[in-house]
Amino acid sequence: MSIFQEFVTEDFHIEIPAGNFTFSAPSNIALVKYWGKKEHQIPANPSLSFTLSNCKTITFLRFEEKKASGISFELLFEGTPKPSFEPKIQKYFERILPYCPYIEKFHFIIDTKNTFPHSSGIASSASGMAALSANIIDLEKTLVHDKDEAYFINKTSFLARLGSGSACRSISGNVVVWGKTESIKNSSDLFGVAFSDEIHTVFNNYQDTILLVDKGEKQVSSTVGHELMYGHPFAEQRFIQAHQNLARLKEVFSTGDITRFIEIVESEALTLHAMMMTSLPYFILMKPATLEIIQQIWKFRTDTNIPVCFTLDAGANVHVLYPETYKEKVQLFISESLAGYCQSGQYIHDSLGNGIKNLS
Repeated sequence: MSIFQEFVTEDFHIEIPAGNFTFSAPSNIALVKYWGKKEHQIPANPSLSFTLSNCKTITFLRFEEKKASGISFELLFEGTPKPSFEPKIQKYFERILPYCPYIEKFHFIIDTKNTFPHSSGIASSASGMAALSANIIDLEKTLVHDKDEAYFINKTSFLARLGSGSACRSISGNVVVWGKTESIKNSSDLFGVAFSDEIHTVFNNYQDTILLVDKGEKQVSSTVGHELMYGHPFAEQRFIQAHQNLARLKEVFSTGDITRFIEIVESEALTLHAMMMTSLPYFILMKPATLEIIQQIWKFRTDTNIPVCFTLDAGANVHVLYPETYKEKVQLFISESLAGYCQSGQYIHDSLGNGIKNLS
């Protein structure tokens, strides 16, 4: 395994043998999609996301010093043991061990919960790994005292990436870039960076309503989906397109050009699904209701001139994006015209957030 030396903690001193922390971390929705990765969770192309506010994971971490070395933890979901989650956490601890050797000195009790419905079709790996990483770094802050806050923010994002790639975009900032790209200063493949340029006021408190079209288990896991990009006939052009679209979005955030914003965001969503449909094996992740919703959004936008648009993750659910100025009208449209396409009529209103919060 390649070691990124700048994030290796070599000297630490245990001053507090036991304690606990609690952090929340939000989910995020990519506007420029990350799809395809290299070794060590390095992205094949840059991505840009909106950080959400309401859809988040809250994780309690208790640590207790122990004599025997080795990774040791108990995992609870909403206070109840969750064995099915343990392999993912075990793999996460194994990946971060070279950077956080102190974790072998403690036994951890992890209790986690989501503010959104479990099995709702909203990916919780990003918020979950971000919240756990924030707790681990708060423990590190008790062990080392020669690093500044910027280092700890970057390392939190770095660790989160090792658990789930998109988790690195849930740490800090309301618009976050992950992946080295020429148009974004200080961008990195190793961690997410908050978009530092001034953003036009039209994007203030931008709204995202998540339409829960399919609340079942993912048809294709993220790991399998990313692997489909190896040898994909259109992969290289897609990676070039991601760099170009990110540079275009940077300009849009400066000018407030909503028309271009919509074009880029919707094109990115459809490109992601096109890559899945043209891979081997191939998959169609949309449902009939997904397509109906897209058609309804397009019709509503044409009829009203309200700048509402959609994006999609690697699944059937639809994220409806719109400026706060049109919140009342768009949410009425959603309740009257789109809710019927959702499973059990469920949808979640959300908006731009700012990353992790210390709840200790």
